Amino acid sequence: MKLLSEFKEFAMKGNVIDMAVGVIIGVAFGKIVSSLVADVVMPPLGLAIGGVNFSDLAMSLGTDARTGEPVTVKYGVFLQAVFDFLLIALVLFLAISGLNKLKKPPPAAAPAAPAAPPRQEVLLQEIRDLLARQQR
Repeated sequence: MKLLSEFKEFAMKGNVIDMAVGVIIGVAFGKIVSSLVADVVMPPLGLAIGGVNFSDLAMSLGTDARTGEPVTVKYGVFLQAVFDFLLIALVLFLAISGLNKLKKPPPAAAPAAPAAPPRQEVLLQEIRDLLARQQR
C-alpha cells in the first residue's frame, strides 16, 4: 500500500504530467517532421541530384541462405532519418533560442548603498580623530 501511495504522489507531481504532455506532443511533432522530410524535402532534393528516390537507395549484400531473400543495407532510409533529426534539432534550437530571448533577465539594479555604520563606531571614530588632533 505504501508503494502504491508513493507512486501516486510521484505520478501526480506537476513535472511528471508536464513531461508526459511534452512526450506526446514530441511524438506528434516527430510524425509531422518525418512527413515533411519524406514528402516535401526529399523529393525535390532527389530530383536536384539526378532523380534519386532516397527511400530506394540500398546496397545489396547477397541473399539469405535460409529464406533466399536479398539482404540489403537501406542507407537511403537512414539518410531520411538523419534529415529528420537535423530538422527537428534545428526547430528545437530556434524554439529554445526564441524562448531564451523572451526570458531576458531583468536589468541589474544598482548596488544598494552600504548601511550606515553603527552609532558606537561613529563615536569611536570621532574620539580617535580628536585624540589625533590633540597630539599634533
